[in-house]
Amino acid sequence: MQREAHSLTHPSTSGIVDFVQSGTNDSRENGHPSRRWRLIARWLEPGLGVKRWLVLIVIGTALLGLGVAIVMLDIYRANPESELLALISMAALPRVLRAFVLGSLGVAVLVYAVFRLNRSLLAPYMRPGKPVVEAVAQHRRLGRGPKIVAIGGGTGLSTLLRGLKKGTGNLTAIVSVADDGGSSGRLRQSLGLPPPGDIRACLAALSNDEDLLTQLFHYRFSEGDDLGGHSFGNLFIAAISDVTGSFQEGVMEAGRVLAIRGQVLPSTASTISLVADKVLSTEREAVRIEGESRLSSGPGKIRRVQLEPNDPPAYPPAIQAILNADMIVIGPGSLYTSILPNLLVPDITKAIRASRAFKVYVCNVATQPGETDKYNCPEHWLAVEAHIGREIVDIIIANDNLSGELPEGVQAVDPCIDGNSPEPLYVTDLVDPDLPSRHDPDLLAEALIALLEERTGPLDLSPLNGEKKESD
Repeated sequence: MQREAHSLTHPSTSGIVDFVQSGTNDSRENGHPSRRWRLIARWLEPGLGVKRWLVLIVIGTALLGLGVAIVMLDIYRANPESELLALISMAALPRVLRAFVLGSLGVAVLVYAVFRLNRSLLAPYMRPGKPVVEAVAQHRRLGRGPKIVAIGGGTGLSTLLRGLKKGTGNLTAIVSVADDGGSSGRLRQSLGLPPPGDIRACLAALSNDEDLLTQLFHYRFSEGDDLGGHSFGNLFIAAISDVTGSFQEGVMEAGRVLAIRGQVLPSTASTISLVADKVLSTEREAVRIEGESRLSSGPGKIRRVQLEPNDPPAYPPAIQAILNADMIVIGPGSLYTSILPNLLVPDITKAIRASRAFKVYVCNVATQPGETDKYNCPEHWLAVEAHIGREIVDIIIANDNLSGELPEGVQAVDPCIDGNSPEPLYVTDLVDPDLPSRHDPDLLAEALIALLEERTGPLDLSPLNGEKKESD
């Protein structure tokens, strides 16, 4: 049973993150006359951006018909005895009845033609069983969603994006490029590319339809000296980057291939490495570790991390997204290897401070061996403040469901609701019941949007008629 949420203010019911049902597969329901009429009526609902163009089409058609009528009238007057013209013009009927019949026929032909034209133009983007009007309604609703920037990397960030994409299409993921291990590290070393691993995961999470193509992006080759261990998505991004001429363009094109909702941006276009100082048995005894992939291995507690070079320029579109955001979400993700490498880019942190957006830090639900062993929620955020300074976020959101069974060596992060939090704290159940060491994407997205609504008031982005919730 979900626990009661604790907040500084009473959370309003979220009106954004509703889950859109893609339509029923029951062919009998789809073909029912009443359903067809409801779908036609939905084209006239507010917010679709359709009625204005229908009115314009009607006006244009009326003007064209008026011109044709003037020509036809002249021909009729020149040949008043023609039986063919009398039949075509229905001269035997009263004038009012003739106008009604011709007008009704014209409207029916116009509506049918527009309907079929729309289906033809949208055919490449449609899925079986999902009417055109529902796709248009969903697109318009997501387009009116808040501008949210999510900063982090790894599994945590992709989980967050998977939930938020159901409520807004204005998402920007800012991802670290300090990874030097696995497939990403091999491509970085051999091709000189920024590591694509976290970017690939975010692209897949933002995909409009996580089916075969997205599964291919996650596919990892298990055999072969050259391909073994490589992710198909990493290889694809490397190939398309070579074709387009730059890594940033390659990521954008990969996003178009996957039809993502939003965009994925690196925090910097420079080549960077992560360096950490680990404290061993005493405060005076420390060791320096170079490389993100080695940071969590070996004994000791991380005291500080830094980038080399330590002042890389931020990627300009990332700065622009932060300054234009309605909400900035830091985390979840690996504290020292996913979140801090983004915040250690000086211009990224400066832009966050300068932005007027609502700023939230999402604390992890479980510790990470070798990085945050035995950390509670305040200790997570204090580690961030030790690197970039204080008062950068408006609120911290943490999980209070600590009952799940976690893997050996992993502990649930205590939210510490005793009033000692360094920033205002909001706690609620955020755990994925199937994976207690991770957030549930839908619960996390709903909590974040509820907090945003507390600040801005209810957002006029509720689902249009016919959209229903679905559970994953």
